[in-house]
Amino acid sequence: MDQQKQSHSGQKGSTEHRGFESMDEEKQREIASKGGKASHGGKSASHSSGSSRGGQKGSTEHRGFASMDEDKQREIASKGGKAAHEKGTAHEFTPEEARKAGHKGGQVAHERGTAHEFTPEEARDAGHKGGKAAHEKGTAHEFTTEEARAAGRKGGQASHGGRGASEEFRAR
Repeated sequence: MDQQKQSHSGQKGSTEHRGFESMDEEKQREIASKGGKASHGGKSASHSSGSSRGGQKGSTEHRGFASMDEDKQREIASKGGKAAHEKGTAHEFTPEEARKAGHKGGQVAHERGTAHEFTPEEARDAGHKGGKAAHEKGTAHEFTTEEARAAGRKGGQASHGGRGASEEFRAR
């Protein structure tokens, strides 16, 4: 080809306006909703034999989703998620899948040191909110008398430095 490059759609044109970012928003949404599974002729993008922006054959280091900064990736992924929900094709997590995903995310956040550390007040409020929601949905655990007694005993010991309240009063 001469000075002009041929685009993926087969049209000749300038390479300045190539790629995902240059597409109109509707086209971006369509592509993003497919989850990035666009075909590369059966090969990955890194194995393409076309010329890249840097002029080196096969080089893809400055192209594609993975080379974008995290904020740009998050923005594009968000558009894809919104489009999938609008089309009704978004994945709906089961409670078990959601629990596993949340657990995995929490582990990673703790490993990276980015996990939120709850104050006692925040933890109490979160527990209260979760318990209230569970009761409203009818999914709350109903304690037997013995379970309630054991939970109260355990809570009392924790709040009195490992001693039960009756031990504390006897010590006075």
